[in-house]
Amino acid sequence: MSDNNNSLTTEDVRKVADLAMLNLTDEQVEQYTPQLGSILSLVAEMDSVDIEGYEPTHHPHGLVNVYRDDVIEAADVTESVMASAPDTENNQYKVPPALGEEQ
Repeated sequence: MSDNNNSLTTEDVRKVADLAMLNLTDEQVEQYTPQLGSILSLVAEMDSVDIEGYEPTHHPHGLVNVYRDDVIEAADVTESVMASAPDTENNQYKVPPALGEEQ
């Protein structure tokens, strides 16, 4: 990226867009250049904050995952659901063989 006062140029945006395989119009490049420059300036400002002595956190509220037992339950396959299939066998949808292979 351009080093003159950390300012982002339209050429920088075009290069990043090309790397991301984005087809941006000239109008979009002009619109996004100052927006992305503002984001990069904010990141640089946050990077300058002294965080020595602070523990890293993943979430500011200390949330905890709640787990449940992994229990297998029988599916309730009703006749009306099976009736929507073009073909069934033993309460299962019957489909053509994969890749045209015959059974």
